[in-house]
Amino acid sequence: MKLPFLKPATTHAQQIAKLQQRGMVISNPQAAEQLLQHIQYYRLGAYWLPFESNHQTHTFNAGTTLEQVVNLYQFDRHLRLLLLDAIERIEVSIKSQWAYQLAHHHNPHAHLDASIASSQSFYQKNLDKLTEEVERSDETFMTHLLNTYQEPLPAIWAVCEVMSLGLLSRWYNNLKPLKTRNAIASLYLLDEEIMQSWLHHLSHVRNSCAHHSRLWNREFTITPKMPKNKPYGLKTQLNRGSRHIYNSLVIVLHFMDVIEPQNHWRKRLLDLLSQHPKIFLQNMGFPAQWQQFDIWQKGQNP
Repeated sequence: MKLPFLKPATTHAQQIAKLQQRGMVISNPQAAEQLLQHIQYYRLGAYWLPFESNHQTHTFNAGTTLEQVVNLYQFDRHLRLLLLDAIERIEVSIKSQWAYQLAHHHNPHAHLDASIASSQSFYQKNLDKLTEEVERSDETFMTHLLNTYQEPLPAIWAVCEVMSLGLLSRWYNNLKPLKTRNAIASLYLLDEEIMQSWLHHLSHVRNSCAHHSRLWNREFTITPKMPKNKPYGLKTQLNRGSRHIYNSLVIVLHFMDVIEPQNHWRKRLLDLLSQHPKIFLQNMGFPAQWQQFDIWQKGQNP
């Protein structure tokens, strides 16, 4: 049976007093109030959970400071920005391959060919969404194409530029010809089934980042499938059964190594991770010996 909601709104000063009563050390209440004006109490609450000694009473471990909580919050923000940077490059690369392979295996308007779709109902939904994104686009090149050529939609290499990552994932998922699916996946050293799963998962990670959602201890509902033989050796470096961000990071590292072999993204990620206690890494699904895995060692030795 649901309970009636009876909690009153509280002022920033009252929120600070509540945290102090629960044992959080706040050395500068005025600065804390300034902070809560811009990062609301409810949002920060997810980040002080690991500092609680009793979740029922919300009592904090002795010596817990507001600065520690904000530090964890800032870590998560930097992680989101770092992932957005990598996923952007992954998205651009996969769009390029999707357009190239469909155009060459089929034709420049392969997205208008319903016969290469596994499900006709999904195809129509995807096509409707793609049409909507094309019509909504204010890109100069799209306006030029729509005003110049007699065609239901511009060529695949143009429309892919206005597709979201989620829509790209749905188009790949509904692509029927195995030869075309493998042509796209093979560039990334993946089986087409794993490519489909990882693309779907990364679209959800990207959405979490874009909407400023918590990453560090999130349990994703859409999890990536574990690879079998391809890419070689990677399945033992993933955390089987985990729903946390660690597996996502390994997947991103793999894609980045294919797309840009001399990238510095791994170093930026390791630098960020090294600044934070191991307990936070455990909450992210990192296995005990993660630093010994090859995926984390690449490019680290002179």
